[in-house]
Amino acid sequence: MSDPTGNAGGTGPVFDNEMAEILESFIVETREILDRLGQDLMLLEKGNAGGDLLNTIFRAVHTIKGTSSFLGLEQMTELAHVFEDVLNKLRRGEITMNSGKMDVMLEAYDIIKELLRQIEEKNIRRIDLTGIVARLRVIGQVGGAPAEVPASAPVAGASAVPAAPVVELPAAAPQAGAAVEMPSVQAAPQPAEHPVAAAVSAQPRVADTTIRVDVGRLDGLMNLVGELVLGRNRLTQIAHQMVQDYEGIPLSKELTETSSQIDFITTELQMAVMKTRMVPIAKVFNKLPRMVRDLMKETGREIELRISGEETELDKTIIEELNDPLVHLMRNASDHGIEPREDRRRAGKPEKGSITVCAEHEGNHIVISVADDGKGMDQEKLKAKAIERGMITEAQAREMSRTDAFNLIFAPGFSTAAKVTNVSGRGVGMDVVRTNITKLKGIIEVESEPGKGSKIIIKLPLTLAIIQALLVEVAHEVFSVPLESVLEVVRIQPKDIGTVSGREVVRLRNTVLPLARLNRVMGTGSNGHSGEWMYIVVVGLAQQRLGLVVDSLLGQKEVVIKSLGGYLGTLPGIAGSTILGDGRVIMIIDVGELMKLSAEHQ
Repeated sequence: MSDPTGNAGGTGPVFDNEMAEILESFIVETREILDRLGQDLMLLEKGNAGGDLLNTIFRAVHTIKGTSSFLGLEQMTELAHVFEDVLNKLRRGEITMNSGKMDVMLEAYDIIKELLRQIEEKNIRRIDLTGIVARLRVIGQVGGAPAEVPASAPVAGASAVPAAPVVELPAAAPQAGAAVEMPSVQAAPQPAEHPVAAAVSAQPRVADTTIRVDVGRLDGLMNLVGELVLGRNRLTQIAHQMVQDYEGIPLSKELTETSSQIDFITTELQMAVMKTRMVPIAKVFNKLPRMVRDLMKETGREIELRISGEETELDKTIIEELNDPLVHLMRNASDHGIEPREDRRRAGKPEKGSITVCAEHEGNHIVISVADDGKGMDQEKLKAKAIERGMITEAQAREMSRTDAFNLIFAPGFSTAAKVTNVSGRGVGMDVVRTNITKLKGIIEVESEPGKGSKIIIKLPLTLAIIQALLVEVAHEVFSVPLESVLEVVRIQPKDIGTVSGREVVRLRNTVLPLARLNRVMGTGSNGHSGEWMYIVVVGLAQQRLGLVVDSLLGQKEVVIKSLGGYLGTLPGIAGSTILGDGRVIMIIDVGELMKLSAEHQ
């Protein structure tokens, strides 16, 4: 087979239509192997160098070597082969693990991931492996003598690798005493018996209980469940009206019972479909130990990472958007939070700082927190830095609450770093956090105490398709406010409303809450409110808070977000629409857009 790595356009034999299914299996399997391998390498460095762990790591690299050689991916095969030799010497006890050796192995791991990414994008480019191969061979040397590496490692331009790995791969099942070189059978490989298929068939129990489904099919199923929820709501409304109008008639009782049964089944079906889209947050958390290791080397600080709640599940679409915010929160905690060793020693703290990442369910939300035991944040210093950068005035700083002062860290371009480094100082990291969490309709809270540490809490909805909503009425129009953005509902008197810089506000406990009259922002005309009391729906998005003034509260409903369609397109402040049980179409408020409209209106 010719060398596809020499084709920059990615049109070699490995990308032929006949190989498409095999290649897709290879990509999926190798990605899963690499995800687990990254975690295992971190455990290995921590001193958990037990035989089982080393054997697991060895088998992972061995499998990558075999499958890549079958497909003619020579650079991946060459690198995995040398990597495998180092791991084999570790298994035999011929060499010992240290931080320097792990640096080289992680570099090799990163290059294999990059090669896989190129294959996924069908844009393979040759990478110079000379340096990393040489470093792997150096760390694999035993007692200063040349490492005993087999001379058959494939190189660019060599002939096709023999089909031996096809036979070797089933041995990837746990066999602690497996030898490095298995007996080879010189037989032409058949497509139906490619290494990926062989590896899967070697574990029938897993294959029998799991199945891969295209995400598009799950999205379609979720849409159908959404339609069913709307039908359920309509049926419930009809049954309720039937009982009121024809109380005592047997048919109305039967309709009510049937409606209750449909309600129960629909709810169960909805939860079942949602669970099929759920992914453990461990998929994101598992990347954090490697990140903290790299940050320790860059900053020169000692950090202990503690993770809990990694089994907590989230919708796949939300998981994919969580990676960047967590990366920036970890970098912020490592560089701005944890102090240098000397400073911690003077403060009477342990030299090794700690960062704790936790995830847990709270009702229909998931709460993720990142806490450190570092120097914390001083609100006065934050205000001073914001004044220095021209972000706020001194008058605004004096009126600013503690919470608002902490929220300054999310402002674009804001940074307290004395100098720009590879880790921080550009003022973009926390802005990225705010942007991504806003996109997910989440809420951010900051807690900090100078000298003791900081804690950033992110609250996210479990799913974005079918939501719980609060129905409110304004000027005889009904609107739906997503419940994940509602923090609380308070009742006040008109005399409690004041103004600050020309904007209506209300004092809520120890904070000043800006208000927006929903009828004015949405252009529904006068609400004609003349009662003694008025309702304020307090909503939050990322670090922002706003009080919506409404006429009345109609209760909580489960709603399905529907697009407005091509005719209406997008409307300012509206996320979509939904259908109530009585057939009325109402608008769903986009809290983020509403906050922008409110600011512009003021």
